[in-house]
Amino acid sequence: MPHIALDRKIDLFEFAKFFSPVFQKSPLIKISTIYVEKNGLNALLPTVTIDEKHQEYFIQILTTENKTTIRLLPITDPTKTDTVKSSLAEIYFLIRKFDPQVNVSKSNLWDYIKLEIAS
Repeated sequence: MPHIALDRKIDLFEFAKFFSPVFQKSPLIKISTIYVEKNGLNALLPTVTIDEKHQEYFIQILTTENKTTIRLLPITDPTKTDTVKSSLAEIYFLIRKFDPQVNVSKSNLWDYIKLEIAS
């Protein structure tokens, strides 16, 4: 399962205030809103991608006392195309803008996030 684990807790309520929609034309990635659970430990981002196929799914952000994970919500389980993986990286880039001190502690999407880390 594609994921990006971060080395610190992200305040999801504050991140939701900071969040700005993602819209990429080709291939299409559309992430228009974020929903945060009232406990502030889980957020869902409805996502649409269109590349070789049209897919609708949720990106999930889970946070604990010392880490945050960006992953696909398992119940939606889209085909893991490059565009789907790029959509997860887009959320990482937004979190990185929100909290520039955050670092990736573990991931299987290095090819999608390495350009940002290098800069």
